[in-house]
Amino acid sequence: MFYYFVWVRSSRYHGSEPLTYSSAERVSVGTIVEVPLQKDIVLGVVTGTTTAPRFATKPIARIYELPPIPAPLIKTAQWLQLFYPAPLGIITQQLIPAKLTDKHVATAVAGKLPAPDLSKLPPLTAEQTAALQVMTTRDTYILHGTTGSGKTRIYIEMAALAVAAGKSAIILTPEISLTSQLATNFKAVFGDRVVVLHSQQAPAERQKAWLKCLTSKEPLVVIGPRSALFCPVTKLGLVVIDESHETAYKQEQAPQYQTGRVASYLTQQSIATLVLGSATPSVSDYYLAEQKGRPIIKLQQLAQAGVHPASEVVIVDRKEHGLFGRSPFMSQPLLDAISGALGRGEQSLLYLNRRGTARLIMCENCGWQATCPHCDVPLTYHGDSHQLRCHSCNYHASAPTSCPECGHTNIMFKTAGTKAIVEEVERLFPNARVARFDTDNTREERFEQHYDAIRAGEVDILVGTQLLAKGLDLPKLSVLGVLLADTSLYLPDFSSQERTFQLLSQVVGRIGRGHVAGRAIIQTYHPDHPVLKYVLDNDYASFLAAELAAREQFLFPPYVYLLKVSVRRASVRAAEQAAEKLRADIEASGAKVRVEGPAPCFYERFQNKYQWQLVIKAVDRSQLLDVIKQLPGNCSYDIDPLDLL
Repeated sequence: MFYYFVWVRSSRYHGSEPLTYSSAERVSVGTIVEVPLQKDIVLGVVTGTTTAPRFATKPIARIYELPPIPAPLIKTAQWLQLFYPAPLGIITQQLIPAKLTDKHVATAVAGKLPAPDLSKLPPLTAEQTAALQVMTTRDTYILHGTTGSGKTRIYIEMAALAVAAGKSAIILTPEISLTSQLATNFKAVFGDRVVVLHSQQAPAERQKAWLKCLTSKEPLVVIGPRSALFCPVTKLGLVVIDESHETAYKQEQAPQYQTGRVASYLTQQSIATLVLGSATPSVSDYYLAEQKGRPIIKLQQLAQAGVHPASEVVIVDRKEHGLFGRSPFMSQPLLDAISGALGRGEQSLLYLNRRGTARLIMCENCGWQATCPHCDVPLTYHGDSHQLRCHSCNYHASAPTSCPECGHTNIMFKTAGTKAIVEEVERLFPNARVARFDTDNTREERFEQHYDAIRAGEVDILVGTQLLAKGLDLPKLSVLGVLLADTSLYLPDFSSQERTFQLLSQVVGRIGRGHVAGRAIIQTYHPDHPVLKYVLDNDYASFLAAELAAREQFLFPPYVYLLKVSVRRASVRAAEQAAEKLRADIEASGAKVRVEGPAPCFYERFQNKYQWQLVIKAVDRSQLLDVIKQLPGNCSYDIDPLDLL
């Protein structure tokens, strides 16, 4: 009889140690198995061997005749548990799918695949050629390329080199909506070697894609969001994190990992190359690269050949009310630009990082405001369904026709969201083809479902949130309207300046990519703000210097590590007292940390509970891990948070 450590794929297993099972036959580390867990049979992965324990063991119920999970991926998962502590049952969910059906397992073996064909790609620019000549060793590279400089072209070349060496490549994108564009670009070169993997695929489709990664003897190119990093390709040669600055690369649920750090460890274990590509790299990534002497490759010229049509950026002061006579949301310069684009058969994009129809519902008579009964945050009105919705807890209610406090019928709906903008655009341009893209879209409405039609020009005006601000290359897009540039600028958080700079730089980068002349109109209440000046001047260096100076002064990353700890209680007083006690316990533990707070969370009330938080800072990250080990079970934490909201 043989005995094995098994990680079980079950959220019900909260332990931090593997379970021990027996088998009458030898099993390799990495083998996928089915094992009994209480009354259920669950999937698991063998992570090690052991001797006969003193307690009775249950036998492994099934051993799948599949290749084992690659050793570098197993080692990465083991490191992940230590670096971003979480129950083993949750960690294992990153490694293997929820289900493996016999039908898909039996047909999983892939055949011979054709060689990559780069012949139809445009010639490399001098900058691209120079960059590729630098990126020849197994290392971590920051590819700092301005929008339109051809970073994707470099990714394709590096993936082709990996495939030629018999190794696979993983290309990560921050949003599922961007997988269609990337997949189209890569399939033109790699054909059936491209595997798209993400959570919005149908379970059978996702299972087939995962099994193709596990069983293929040919090198593959895997494209997807952060979860695709854990796909089980046999020999990994390249990982690319496109738009690496994006907050979507931070997992919000356990394990709360930052994709860049996990990718760094995985590529070290696989002896592979890691590329962090962005027009606006993370302040922390850039600083650490400079400190460690890692290569920073810059692309500053447009990749499109020939003479590039001119583009301009115009700032419109929202306080100049005379410019908003035709529409309270869109200035006359923006409306003129949209009209011109429609006349030329070109596209416009209107960006507003607010969903819904109205963000403020208030009685004009008594001042009553519609707020969530569970979270105390303002409810958002969605005109298409005539409902109020809480974007924190998803509470729904019918929109009121009269005030529930005084009975008055004058209810104001203020502060427009994307749905209200669509209504306004359709009123002003009744013959235009308009489409909205945000997280309220149904599966059929999502951007990735309509990418080909949009790229072909079948939509005249796109309206959306930050889903449309990232990585898109639309040849017919000539007008960009940022309806309110101040949305994130004054949030009470250390990352608000960086986030605003990145978002505005990225969204402005959707035009001026060498296809058609571009015009961006940025509407703001603060036209003289320094961050706007950095964006207009495309001055990343000055922004970086100013941001690093502020973070060093106030002790924020990259100068310290952060741990955010929250407690939730039924009353404000109970939450405050629990947070105060937690602070005292941490300070009494002797940990070399700085504790700030307690203070109410940004969303103080959530699902009928009150939330208070502590912010813990340390120069040595291991001190924060020691604090986590001592935390009581009735509080939550986030290590390495990207914000403190």
